Amino acid sequence: MKKQILCIGAGYVGGPTMAVIADKCPDCTVTVVDINEKRIAAWNSDKLPIYEPGLDEVVFRRRGKNLFYSTDIPGGIRKADIIFVSVNTPTKTFGEGAGEAADLQYLEKTARSIVEYAESGKIVVEKSTLPVRTAQAMSRILHSNRKGLKFQIVSNPEFLAEGTAIRDLNDPDRVLIGGLETPEGRAAVEEVASIYETWVPREKIITTNLWSSELTKLVSNALLAQRISSVNSISALCERTEANIDEVTAAAGKDTRIGAKFLRAGIGFGGSCFKKDILNLVYLCRHYGLPEVADYWEQVVRLNDYQATRFVRNMLDVMFNTVAGKRIAVLGFAFKADTGDTRESPACAVCKQLLNERASLAIYDPKALENARLDLAGIPGDIEYCDSPYDAVEKAHAVVVLTDWKEFKELDYKRIYGAMQQPAFVFDGRNFLPHAELFDLGFNVYPIGRKALSHF
Repeated sequence: MKKQILCIGAGYVGGPTMAVIADKCPDCTVTVVDINEKRIAAWNSDKLPIYEPGLDEVVFRRRGKNLFYSTDIPGGIRKADIIFVSVNTPTKTFGEGAGEAADLQYLEKTARSIVEYAESGKIVVEKSTLPVRTAQAMSRILHSNRKGLKFQIVSNPEFLAEGTAIRDLNDPDRVLIGGLETPEGRAAVEEVASIYETWVPREKIITTNLWSSELTKLVSNALLAQRISSVNSISALCERTEANIDEVTAAAGKDTRIGAKFLRAGIGFGGSCFKKDILNLVYLCRHYGLPEVADYWEQVVRLNDYQATRFVRNMLDVMFNTVAGKRIAVLGFAFKADTGDTRESPACAVCKQLLNERASLAIYDPKALENARLDLAGIPGDIEYCDSPYDAVEKAHAVVVLTDWKEFKELDYKRIYGAMQQPAFVFDGRNFLPHAELFDLGFNVYPIGRKALSHF
């Protein structure tokens, strides 16, 4: 009999994760459910609701065979042996902990749905990013049922990077599974581990207690974000001292104790996890009476916000102290390349600040344009959403690169220079364009943490 796996939540985590599990475990039936009918319809169509390199091929290969997408949550719960919970856990915007704590209302509603519709005991797997000891609250809800059903709670946090999620799933650095330190808890952990063992070497599957697993996800994202904020703080110093941030980080990264990853200066981190998880960590530290620890981690977020603000201030300083009425071509709105996700994208913060300075924006992104429309809806100002980068730069005073899409390196910048107002400015928020070549074409080029190349 095939193992029945259910995932509640068809977003950026649940969708790709379940597709790969179905692909690697053809002896399992995998069903993904969501209350959003439009999203499920997209998963069942030729145009999936999220862009992720390699995702289409996996979904189209398994869909209708052992991979299914549905809005039938009650039916899915009844049939499932293992339920992965991958619902949204945004930062609270109201009440106690607003701005820091995780909003767990969707998780609670999911747990109550499991209690309502389950007819047998299940293994319930936390896939969403959650505060430590959330499983305790979830367990209380699940075991408040009057049916005498027993549930085992397992923590299995995701460590996916958008843009490389399929690769990360196929060849993960590690798979972390935490459970209660009871015979039943350990058996549940092994049951979940057996799924991943189909393709992941056992030495990469780490098992811990439940609370360690929950906290590890927050700590991993906090440490990665800390590196980005740290190097961005140094980029400001490099600009003042005429040091080159790329040379500094390349040399520092050669130290094996430091390593080279996540030492690239830019306009800051974005995405659904880093900011949310750090603020969650801040809230937990304050809750447990550790204000100094909370202040330390909060500064990582503040530095990230500062970097976007500093980027716009530099634009104003260079462009004669005003961008009012000037056309700014914004290339890239996604928080990183190879995704259409704009959640917490620093591009959004930059665009809002430019609009506040009364600039006219012409925005182009190959995958995130519709999300950009949604993110900037209701923001007053002059915004044009362009179908090509060449439309965006027409008569622009400046080009602002906010996402490191490979295609932006390959544009015809001679053509772009000829289409722009003079003097023409390029502000490279990702430090990845050929700056010397742009300068030779006539551009005034302003990277981050490196000496500007200006004709003034």
